[in-house]
Amino acid sequence: MGSDRSGNDNLYAFAADRLRDLEAVGRLRSLRVVEGAQGAWVRLDGREVLLLCSNNYLGLAGHPRLAEAASEAARRFGCGAGASRLISGTMTMHQRLERRLADFFGYPEALLFNSGYAANVGVISSLVGAGDIVFSDALNHASIIDGCRLSRAEIRVYPHRDTEALRGLLEKDRGAGRRRLIVTDSLFSMDGDLAPLAELVEQARRYGCLLMADEAHAVGILGKKGKGAAEMAGIDLGIDVLVGTMGKALGSFGAFVVCAPVIKEYLIHHARSFVFSTALPPPVLAAALAALDIVEQEPGRRAHVAGLAHLFRKGLCRVAARHGRLGTDAESGGPALHIQGLVLGDDRVASAFSQGLLERGVYAQAIRPPTVPVGTARVRFSLTAAHTRRDVEYALGAIEDTLQELCGTYPEAMRSLGVVPSAGREGREERR
Repeated sequence: MGSDRSGNDNLYAFAADRLRDLEAVGRLRSLRVVEGAQGAWVRLDGREVLLLCSNNYLGLAGHPRLAEAASEAARRFGCGAGASRLISGTMTMHQRLERRLADFFGYPEALLFNSGYAANVGVISSLVGAGDIVFSDALNHASIIDGCRLSRAEIRVYPHRDTEALRGLLEKDRGAGRRRLIVTDSLFSMDGDLAPLAELVEQARRYGCLLMADEAHAVGILGKKGKGAAEMAGIDLGIDVLVGTMGKALGSFGAFVVCAPVIKEYLIHHARSFVFSTALPPPVLAAALAALDIVEQEPGRRAHVAGLAHLFRKGLCRVAARHGRLGTDAESGGPALHIQGLVLGDDRVASAFSQGLLERGVYAQAIRPPTVPVGTARVRFSLTAAHTRRDVEYALGAIEDTLQELCGTYPEAMRSLGVVPSAGREGREERR
């Protein structure tokens, strides 16, 4: 009997059509391969480029102390955990890291997850369900959005960072729902701005809500001791469930939740992304432990990044002033942070801007829908402790040169943004 391939053929045709659609609107993406270790400068497609789109904020991903810790753990404990945590996958390294994380953040307990995505989806979908209500910031990460949807709770989306709008929703739903959860990113990775955590803590207490914050892009890099945006806001223990990652500033892999003992025990039994995943391997746990030591022992890394962030923002503002109404994140009025960007709006312009930077030796990815809302395509820049002031000036020169070029290749789109050609710039940095 012959097989019927019509269904498969339809799927292949659908996939091909969808990819062509993405290409037509400037949203087709590709995997770029970095050769060698992560650093300020990396080898990409056979040439050295300045890496400005990595989340390796403290420059620890290639640090020798992490590499040695991971190597020693592999020799002593092996390369894999062999099973999920509830079977035989809980090893002494998992317990050590969980205790270390709890102590570092000042919470009673910590629980490891295999990724930030797994943590957010698992926590939200287990803490609330049908008959409950979740209040979520409009620009929360996709993992938070997916966790809300999977929970089957009612979802109330409030405008980005708008605590007055949130208060109105809380008042309207006062007394409704069995359980109520407010969830937010602490540092929004595509905009580089901070959630109003102190106000959210106050509202959570006033309206009897649980408060959850994802500190993925803030852990290790913000706050006097590197505890994140909550520490920076002076509310270290005001968040009921704090999610963090080891895969960004800590230079390793995996994620964690710090919380009360009863919440940890509940998640162990109900968070499906925890229950049904093989445990994290010992080498990445050892690397995270080494990274936490560096976070505590070398505060100068955070100070260095903060200095670069101020320099970069000042330079972006200078470039913007020479190009009309081109906006930067400085308009938010918040502090200069390690994540900054230029919103270009049009997907194709953002892609062309990223490509123009790459041709000038700067690797910064274009961020397009669905990662950001339609009409807000941008190029996002990430600063790390591995960068230098000279790197920042080099990048700023490439940014201005690329803007000048785009004014010629996309004149109408650039004019619609208020971007006009400048008369040139002084002090052109010599290319590396």
